[in-house]
Amino acid sequence: MVKSYNRFEAEAVFGVVSSSNALWLKNSNSSTGRAVTGALESVLAWDIKAGNCVQKFTDSDITVGTGATVATASPPVVSVLANYFSELLAAGYTDGSIRVFDYRSGQVMTTFKGHKSSITCLEFDASGTRLVSGSRDSNVILWDLVEEVGVARLRSHRDQVTGVKFVDEKRLVTCAKDGLVKIWDLETRDCIETRVGGSEVWAMDVYGDTVMTVGREKEVKVWKVDVEAQDGAMLTQEGTLERVSNDRGIDVEFSRDGGHVIFSGNDKTVELWRRRSSAEIKKSIAKKIKRRIKKGDSVDADEYDEKSVNEIWTQVVNFKTSAKIRNVTWTGSESVSGTNKDSAGLLVALTNNSLEYYTLELEDGKFSRDHVIDLSGHRADIRALSLSSDDKMVASTSNGQLKIWNLRTANCIRSMDCGYALCVKFLPGDSLVIVGTKSGQIQLFDVASSSLIDTVDAHEGSLWSCDVSSDGKTVVTGGSDKRVCFWELAVSSETVPGTGETTQKLKLKQTRVLELSDDVLCVTLSSDNKYIACSLLDSTVKVFFVDSLKFYLNLYGHKLPVLAMDISSDSNIIVTCSADKNIKLWGLDFGDCRKSLFGHADSVMSVKFVPGSHNFFSAGKDRLVKYWDGDKFDCIQRLVGHVGEVWALCVSSSGDFVVSGSHDKSIRVWMESDDEIFLEEEREKELEEMYESTLAVSLEGDGQELDEDDKEDAVVDKVHMQTGETLKGGEKLMEALEMGSEDLDLLENWKIAKASNPNAACPPRHVILATLKLSAERHVLNVVEKIKPAQLEDSLLVLPFSHVMKLVRFIEIWTDKEWSIPLVCRVLFFVTRTHHKQIVASRELKPMLEQVRHNIRKCLARQKAEIGYNLAGLRFIKQNWDLHHKKEFIDAVEAKEAEERSKKKRAFGTVV
Repeated sequence: MVKSYNRFEAEAVFGVVSSSNALWLKNSNSSTGRAVTGALESVLAWDIKAGNCVQKFTDSDITVGTGATVATASPPVVSVLANYFSELLAAGYTDGSIRVFDYRSGQVMTTFKGHKSSITCLEFDASGTRLVSGSRDSNVILWDLVEEVGVARLRSHRDQVTGVKFVDEKRLVTCAKDGLVKIWDLETRDCIETRVGGSEVWAMDVYGDTVMTVGREKEVKVWKVDVEAQDGAMLTQEGTLERVSNDRGIDVEFSRDGGHVIFSGNDKTVELWRRRSSAEIKKSIAKKIKRRIKKGDSVDADEYDEKSVNEIWTQVVNFKTSAKIRNVTWTGSESVSGTNKDSAGLLVALTNNSLEYYTLELEDGKFSRDHVIDLSGHRADIRALSLSSDDKMVASTSNGQLKIWNLRTANCIRSMDCGYALCVKFLPGDSLVIVGTKSGQIQLFDVASSSLIDTVDAHEGSLWSCDVSSDGKTVVTGGSDKRVCFWELAVSSETVPGTGETTQKLKLKQTRVLELSDDVLCVTLSSDNKYIACSLLDSTVKVFFVDSLKFYLNLYGHKLPVLAMDISSDSNIIVTCSADKNIKLWGLDFGDCRKSLFGHADSVMSVKFVPGSHNFFSAGKDRLVKYWDGDKFDCIQRLVGHVGEVWALCVSSSGDFVVSGSHDKSIRVWMESDDEIFLEEEREKELEEMYESTLAVSLEGDGQELDEDDKEDAVVDKVHMQTGETLKGGEKLMEALEMGSEDLDLLENWKIAKASNPNAACPPRHVILATLKLSAERHVLNVVEKIKPAQLEDSLLVLPFSHVMKLVRFIEIWTDKEWSIPLVCRVLFFVTRTHHKQIVASRELKPMLEQVRHNIRKCLARQKAEIGYNLAGLRFIKQNWDLHHKKEFIDAVEAKEAEERSKKKRAFGTVV
């Protein structure tokens, strides 16, 4: 009988505050508003004042769990943008897709797929009906949010696009890492002007006719844009401003009134600049001239220009944040209570998984950090995890922090400062946690009071691993000083300084020491406290008896040091993992290697047995968590979701869920479900996913790729992107066309037969159409309507010409019955453009297309009459409303005078 297993599925993900840029949104319930930022595959909205997550935006089509390769993992969000008027929220992902959410409901409005690599920048137009995206593939795509289609692909840049901004409804400015700044005419879709902005341009912003760009250089380039100027003079450089930071610029943003601008670099520096008034400029120039005259220097009247950017813009303040900056954005301006000076808020997204909110006084440059959102995540990658005995809490450690999480609510309930933590364990009772640090210390924390109880210098080097015996009486640590130390908790009396009183305090007391020949990387105790296994830097694992510390087994075979290991509940098998990418299972009776598995594509960082079985989990730097059968040596399931190296792993005492921690600072919970896994079906599924991913890439193929010479000529291209969804949509449409054509032919033949034989029986229809009780044309139209508008054209590209002829046949029927005319016309026009040469050469299609033209003209004439009738009715309603609801008050004297002036005068002639 074939063995089955229960599938593990993604249950929760937490620990990530911000993994992309941040933007600010106004909220009536909070004076500081909300911060919206990407958090791996989701978009989170944070209450800045309370510091908690209030809304989560996730596309249900993004799946986390089983996958054939890491490429099938859910793509993380790298760019977010909101439109305040249309209440839309756009999120760009690393796979080049864009999802547009309704901010109020949190639902996905549409999904765009046109880029081949990560999104770098997004921009809405003023009306919120168009969206422009830039990507690392050097392309800029204009999207229509109403029709949900890509309008044009602008492909003139040579490197990743770093900024896109609308100048007006017809003009677009883009900049890229290739150092070029370009102006595009969106009506003709041509690049009408190009300027060199430096070696690399990393950010840009536009306000009115002013454009500012920052790049690798220290200078900020200021440009003036004039869309009415002649070609070649639309974008002119006005001058440069010098930043304080020497690192490359990453962000520039004007305030809402354009009076201030902020710059930030690839460091911790934020700079605020202010636009001077004309009076301030004159006063500043007068002071400079006066100073020069006082020194005795000659002054030229034309030496100082009031239009110089260095006179217009002046720096107000620069300050440092707590970590490197990802982006800075303005928040709503408000007046500081108790003062008359205007102030503004700044929201800063940092690279260490936190957000900061600053208040700036715009006149004198005073600033204060008012709010920080950092409790819900670590500042560095997660190095170790430990579950409590009741499986309700999980402890996670990183460089400098220990956090305790409630697994049910996914909230951080305790956060404590510690050293560079390398290992962590809950002690029995779950009230104490021990942490091993890189400096060799053991730190003992009390969970209830969030306090450090005791610190012990346990090892001279790094303390790499620790373990707690099943009875909870013994703690074992291993370090780089070639020692394994045994510890016990003891209560000692300490004198309170200055009082003479004594208090009882828990301390760790060393009981035994095991000296070894090399650095100890990992220690593990068996569940029956009989064996202790120690992995050494010489790539061997030595097993000792716990009671006598007598040597028992020497396990060798790994080519690189063993990084983690675990002993099964029955103490019969030990599993080891190494940096050589292999997982080995050993018998503890004779020390024989039962199986060596090529586990991961990179170093395997952690392994854990499922309690009560020989199944185990492994985690590696290849971003995968794998579920294995330790008896049959088969990989049961691949858990894909992390976007960084997976460092830590822990399994619940019941084995119904597993928790993993990663370099991406996330903690993921994988829960066992009732869905069964059969190994053969799972392997077939993985192969199908792999083939589908390669098939979409092959269809994009070399045939559609332009070489470098073609790129010079083809600046504008159509927006197409073959994906698995478009292929499936095209296949469903082909199937429906074949079924519908057979049904139409069947009915036509029956009608011909009925003309000669009125008693001819109606032939049986296709079983699907008969079950749905639909006509063939209605069924095919339903299939077309189910294809997402953004994927419709790509799905139509899948159709061969033979099926296009069948589609035109149905279009003739749809236009005659006036079904979904806008959709039908869109299909017709795209098919006609794509297969124009073949359609022109086809005699069979000519009468059908002529009939379609006649039907469309008839439909347009009817719609034109209907629209005219409606407009006339609306005008009548307006006139009637004005007649009964508007009163005009006229002065009687002025009315009489106006009447007299308007009267005809009698003409008098002179009679001689």
